[in-house]
Amino acid sequence: MFKLISTIILLLCSHSIYANSLSYEQLAAHTRTIITHETSDQGVSYSEYAQMADNVTWLVVMGRRLEKFIPDLLEREEFLRTVFYEARRAGLDPQLVLSIIQVESGFKKYAISHAGARGYMQIMPFWIEAIGQDDHNLFHLRMNLRYGCTILRHYLDMEGGNYFRALGRYNGSLGESTYPQLVFNKWHTTWRYNPSSPTS
Repeated sequence: MFKLISTIILLLCSHSIYANSLSYEQLAAHTRTIITHETSDQGVSYSEYAQMADNVTWLVVMGRRLEKFIPDLLEREEFLRTVFYEARRAGLDPQLVLSIIQVESGFKKYAISHAGARGYMQIMPFWIEAIGQDDHNLFHLRMNLRYGCTILRHYLDMEGGNYFRALGRYNGSLGESTYPQLVFNKWHTTWRYNPSSPTS
């Protein structure tokens, strides 16, 4: 019965809608419910971060690497806590999310692409109608990351865990190698993290 339900949901999700030259698949009902209703521009607190992390080592190591992009210490730590929390919440590697953000926006909060994608993870406004609420601001830190991580999680599930294809869908360039390869390169070099040897 579970397999049958999963198959039905997958079939329902296969219908494509196009907007601004990019396509997205309608999310399953359970996925649509996880977009936050919060509209404030506050990042994740230390207590929320601690629910997901064992220690602060990741914050320290990634903070050093991120300093050239976000010089302010408080802003940088708030940003990293939020990336870690939202990535883990969606079952994603936080280093992958950092890699996507670097490729997509260069860590610019108010970045806007030629196609109209917004914020750190370059979210297209049509996603608000698809999975969000009318008052959602895609330039808000946590909102932007919640959307981005939710969308990527959906595509990973759709593609059976295939990162290459999921990243292609995320970027609207499915089948092309340039974007996934850029993300992979950042993931395995700049943002690589080994908990047993965190500085390596």
